[in-house]
Amino acid sequence: MGPLIQNNMAAFFKSRHRWKRTSCFTILTRNLAGKYDYDLVVLGGGSGGLACSKEAAQLGQKVAVLDYVEPSAKGTKWGLGGTCVNVGCIPKKLMHQAALLGTAVKDARKYGWKIKDPVSHDWETMAEAVQNHVRSLNWGHRVQLQDKKVKYLNLKGSLLDEHTVRGMTKSGKESFLTAKNIVIATGGRPKYPTHIPGAMEHGITSDDIFWLKEAPGKTLVVGASYVALECAGFLTGIGQDTKVMVRSIALRGFDQQMAGLVTDHMQAYGTRFAWGCVPQRVDKLPSGALQVTWADTRTGKEETDCFDSVLWAVGRAPETKALGLDKVGVEVNRETGKIVVGADESTSVSNIYAFGDIGEGRPELTPTAVKAGRLLARRLAGQGTQLMDYDNVATTVFTPLEYSCVGLSEEEAVGRHGQDAIEVYHAFYKPLEFTVAERDASQCYIKVVCERGGEQRILGLHYTGPNAGEVMQGFSLALRCGATLSHLKETVGIHPTCAEELTKVSITKRSGLDATVTGC
Repeated sequence: MGPLIQNNMAAFFKSRHRWKRTSCFTILTRNLAGKYDYDLVVLGGGSGGLACSKEAAQLGQKVAVLDYVEPSAKGTKWGLGGTCVNVGCIPKKLMHQAALLGTAVKDARKYGWKIKDPVSHDWETMAEAVQNHVRSLNWGHRVQLQDKKVKYLNLKGSLLDEHTVRGMTKSGKESFLTAKNIVIATGGRPKYPTHIPGAMEHGITSDDIFWLKEAPGKTLVVGASYVALECAGFLTGIGQDTKVMVRSIALRGFDQQMAGLVTDHMQAYGTRFAWGCVPQRVDKLPSGALQVTWADTRTGKEETDCFDSVLWAVGRAPETKALGLDKVGVEVNRETGKIVVGADESTSVSNIYAFGDIGEGRPELTPTAVKAGRLLARRLAGQGTQLMDYDNVATTVFTPLEYSCVGLSEEEAVGRHGQDAIEVYHAFYKPLEFTVAERDASQCYIKVVCERGGEQRILGLHYTGPNAGEVMQGFSLALRCGATLSHLKETVGIHPTCAEELTKVSITKRSGLDATVTGC
């Protein structure tokens, strides 16, 4: 064999074979044809990962998705679908609905319904119904993957190199997959304050609350994020004695005037708040009660109380530590643990992408992950170029009095444009449904933040009241289309609705006039 032929053969085998040694395994990561096992491997079977994998498969890509749920610290586990389906949006909204029905029962008497006392709620019945619905969604996701020819693997995935994924079963058995592109969509999990004695040993998180077999009883919710307030809200609504412990402010990152209305209503609704308080330790007493000791930063005193359950809602951590990102050079923000991503969801490694909650600077919202995943799949398949636009994404906090918003908060608008360059239109209104029921509507409020000059482009919309998500969805479309105040005021409202009040705003904060809506 001549030198030229030898060199060509050596080049052939060098380019066609890539060997990786892992512990006692030596694996071939490309086959003789120079192709990978899959066009795309997705790590994470949450809403975003599933959307990405199904979209890619529909576009002709060969796709596998790996998903494995580590049980919570309390041993809670669930099926395919990620946080939203199993321990987030879906069970939260259903339990929120259970609480709203409790309020509706009280209203019903004013509307002529004869309802005998005592009216009580049964946790076991609700929980079983919610959990059965969640399980049906788990099954539905598996069927959809099969129908769309996406290979589902119940394996814990990690990276060996830029094209190789190691999958590990619960028993520790390993398998290996190669892919042209790899997408990471592993989301996040609730954090425990591990520096607080007894926090993990005796507490639960949102990973557990929806799967409890018995009612949590008297509950301390630590934290003031939307997760904390939503959980505290529905617990109060179904009759559980609930206290929220807040270190500083509620709903950080949201408009703070609106946050104040939300918590004011919750307090009137029956949820107790401990403001400016920091938990110190949790002890389990012989009776089984949990004794919580905390410091009140306003008085400097130490206080204690006993609870049946302590729910930690103090933030979430991205599921990135066990992915082997350092092995392949994927850049991670050391402070947050999130993956640094570009506008196209790219990471520092050319064929590895990440989106959803694990992306640095990305909103932790299911719909954004779903949309981003589908757009990424189209780009990777060569079927599109559109990037995800993360601006003006609407969201709703499902507290007893719901709060929805889109665009900038008043604080953000002032920060970006200056106080003199914005105008805030607002109104306090009373939902018609509240009138006969004689319900307090003092926290039902609308705020429209606009540019002060020119056409008065709308920068942000905020609403507290019934059906907040349904109200804001349509207005978010208007904002994306560049809506101005005149567009809003020229819109004919649907009467009688809460949403129509947005089309009628005319009082500015700057004027100092009473913004209470009168008449019908």
